[in-house]
Amino acid sequence: MRWPIRLQLLMPLLVLLLGVVAGSVWTATTSADRARQRIENRVRDNARSLEKSWYPLDADNVLRDIKLYSGMDYLVVRKSGSVVHTFGQTVPAPTPPGDPVFDDANQLRLGPRVAVNHKAYRCSGLRLLKNKENQGNVVYILYPDDELQGAVWEAIWPVLLLGGALGVAAVVLAVVVSQRMSSRMHALERRTRLIAAGDFSPMPLPTRDDEIRDLTKSVNEMASRLAQYQETMRRTERLRLLGQVSGGLAHQLRNGVAGARLAIQLYLREADAQTDPAGLDVALRQLTMLETNLKRFLDLGNDKAVRPEPCDLVRLVGEAVDLLRPQCLHAHTALRWQPPAHVASIQADRGQLEQLIFNVLGNAVEAAGPGGWVDVQLTGPSIAAGPGENGTGSVVLEIADSGPGPPAVVAERLFEPFVTGKPEGVGLGLAVA
Repeated sequence: MRWPIRLQLLMPLLVLLLGVVAGSVWTATTSADRARQRIENRVRDNARSLEKSWYPLDADNVLRDIKLYSGMDYLVVRKSGSVVHTFGQTVPAPTPPGDPVFDDANQLRLGPRVAVNHKAYRCSGLRLLKNKENQGNVVYILYPDDELQGAVWEAIWPVLLLGGALGVAAVVLAVVVSQRMSSRMHALERRTRLIAAGDFSPMPLPTRDDEIRDLTKSVNEMASRLAQYQETMRRTERLRLLGQVSGGLAHQLRNGVAGARLAIQLYLREADAQTDPAGLDVALRQLTMLETNLKRFLDLGNDKAVRPEPCDLVRLVGEAVDLLRPQCLHAHTALRWQPPAHVASIQADRGQLEQLIFNVLGNAVEAAGPGGWVDVQLTGPSIAAGPGENGTGSVVLEIADSGPGPPAVVAERLFEPFVTGKPEGVGLGLAVA
């Protein structure tokens, strides 16, 4: 069974409202009983006075004086059966209401409702037995019913008004609070549906600092992480697709490069001493590097274990500089590199580190262009030189060029495959690095 959040918020308030209503009704009933009891005590006190009176009550002038001071009407039935009352000569003598008639004023209660001259009264009868002047007579005390109802209403209306006002306020407050809470929860629900549909834009935070705001923050953080995961999956998919599409082509290129490298090696082996092998040696090293790059290109996207070993970083940087210097001479690009005096021995995967240095340095040469410059510096604390010695400290390789740098849009995705800011670039150098 579905239990909406609005009902969950409303039900406690409705239960509280029912309690307020029940309490108000009980208080109003109690107040009404007390008002009725006060009037009944007033009638009873009046009956005690009549019971002890020594003056005759069957005279018209006596009854009128008593009515003047008490505010009640009276009807006396003599022993002879004649009737005396305070309703005036124009009003016919009302019929005595009969029972109940009390013999003791302390037991007197408000009697039933009777009508005299189109006016309602509460009639209570008392038989006079204690005084010889009035002994045997029955006096009926008639209290105006409208005054009784007015006293009761005056006693209960403040309670009903206060209880009703509190009840209405509680209902309005409950509806408003539940509506606002429900609308905020629905907004979060819509946002999560958009996230499920692929929209990871952040949701505006509520102005009120409460649990809903914290929940909104959590939803925005979740959306941000999902966006990052989606971007990572896209990059991984690009790399996987790149490896699948280019595998065949790279395999063929590697075979051709291997054949060319073997041909140069054979020529150098058979050449006479007069031949200068420096240029061919650079070409052989370029082909070897190209073959290695093609092999790594074939392994792109595969998680291969890193095999650290002692490496001379100065030597690796120098080899990369030597491989790119002919390209710089051809393009009139100044490639400045001053090897440090000490050997920078580090633990690294030699093949991957060679590829990294060559790709980054090659990107710098291409970015500088004809007439530009590239500075290569190796800085850091002095490290103990010598084969097999393990130094301590850090080494920083800095490569700076005179190029304009990538555009801002490209800089954010510079290490993704096929992303490049150069017209002739492919966008794989830094991705492979």
